[in-house]
Amino acid sequence: MTGTLVVAPLLVVFGTAVATLAVRSRPRLQRATSVAGVAVYAAAVAALAWTVVLSPDAPGAVAYQVGGIRAPHGITLVADALSAFMLSLAAVVGLYAVAVSVRFIDRRNQRTYYHPTFQLLLVGVTGAFLAGDLFNLFVWFEVTLMASYVFVAFYGGAEHTAAAMRYLVLNVLGSVCMLVAVGGLYATVGTLNMAEMAQRLVASPASVRAAPLVGFGALLFVTFALKAGLAPFQFWVPAAYRAAPMPVAAVLAGVTKKVGIYAIVRLYFTVFAGAAVSVRVPGLPGTSPLAALAPVLGVAAAASVLVGGIGAVNRDSVDGLLAYSSIGQVGFIAVPIAVAAADPSLRRLGLLAALIYALHHALTKGLLFFVAAVVRDVAGTTRLAEVGGLGQRSPILGAVFFVGGLSLVGIPPLAGFFGKLLVFEVAAARLTAAPTPAAVLTVLVLLVGALLTIVYTTRAWMSSVWGVESERVETGSVDRPLVALVATLAVLVVAVGVGFEPVYRFADAAAGAALDTDGYVEVVLGGAGT
Repeated sequence: MTGTLVVAPLLVVFGTAVATLAVRSRPRLQRATSVAGVAVYAAAVAALAWTVVLSPDAPGAVAYQVGGIRAPHGITLVADALSAFMLSLAAVVGLYAVAVSVRFIDRRNQRTYYHPTFQLLLVGVTGAFLAGDLFNLFVWFEVTLMASYVFVAFYGGAEHTAAAMRYLVLNVLGSVCMLVAVGGLYATVGTLNMAEMAQRLVASPASVRAAPLVGFGALLFVTFALKAGLAPFQFWVPAAYRAAPMPVAAVLAGVTKKVGIYAIVRLYFTVFAGAAVSVRVPGLPGTSPLAALAPVLGVAAAASVLVGGIGAVNRDSVDGLLAYSSIGQVGFIAVPIAVAAADPSLRRLGLLAALIYALHHALTKGLLFFVAAVVRDVAGTTRLAEVGGLGQRSPILGAVFFVGGLSLVGIPPLAGFFGKLLVFEVAAARLTAAPTPAAVLTVLVLLVGALLTIVYTTRAWMSSVWGVESERVETGSVDRPLVALVATLAVLVVAVGVGFEPVYRFADAAAGAALDTDGYVEVVLGGAGT
């Protein structure tokens, strides 16, 4: 039964994709099927998280051997606290996104392929979080990307087509890099099953050549960084997010970006962390693949914080501001991961901080993209100069925007406060333990990034909510059910902060699962699977 729960979210969302395509000639039924399917998906994820991770007698991790062919020879889906935590983000944001889509997207644009493609986007994300080997991780990446291509080009205008082409070219190059890296790692280690790879790196280091391992691992990191939108691979993010429908942009920012982050954590901390392979990379002080990652990821994370923050300050529209903000916020997620890679004593705290911040970003940035959707629905635009007075037109919308802004800044007791607090705690602990120039610079970059977040969030709120009521806002109509729906997510953001203890325990279990290589290997290869 537990093994069936592992594959249940994937089966539910894939079945929903097929069902929405089958009823495409009946638009109202198609919309209802799509929303109901994601609701069942969320229930399946909740059941998986409770049974495998959160219940008193939870096993902690379970493997599902597809077709009964046991690992490492078959396809294995693995659910542990880390994958369950990431699936929970996907379920919450996905459920709100499909519900907002029904109200926000023009009914004609929802017909035929919008909902099947949305479900396939969730299929790819779900498969990536459950994949037990690198080749199937590549496959699920491609499923996610194919759905994303459709949404970036969804409206068909010149700017949408240009954004889709840039997005397509960059990600095709990334996919080629990933496929080369997967083949190279197979030739180097002799397996693509992540559990067996981790086992071989620990048990037979002499049989593994260090240079190819680090080189192909670095090529995978480049691919994952591209998927996550980390600098210097962030160029596709602003145009793609602005081109996609806003409910989908919330999923792209809140969920699909996290697939890249998840892949970095899973590969480097679960698979490579215990490698007894000594490496010497010119210019890098590391003696292991994980230690060699630390400075590279640290630089990318710091650059992301600054590039995203500065870019957001200069935007003239709500959606443009949020797109650049997503670049900066993923930098905040990557900073503690880099610290964890550099300092074994901060490994669990660093991953915990990253996961909490990822949760905060998924909920808060999703909320703000949904707010931007309501703004466009009311005024027909998201340009800050043309949407003033929203707070007078809809006080509830103004309050929701206010909650999202406060959470993004990190004001207690909202979800964003705990994420930002933990990130600064990790950076400060690293500075205290080793007061190097890099540690000092990390703290300074985080401070500048936090200040930039305050500046652009305050500017957006003052211009749109607190400003003089514009003609567009005055003559526009407010979709009250849509505002009420988005307001419930604002309540959830508050609830996560107020009731933070169970969220903290879940994230801590996820951080522990990422570091429990022995447990992961035992579940996949040691006969604990179904």
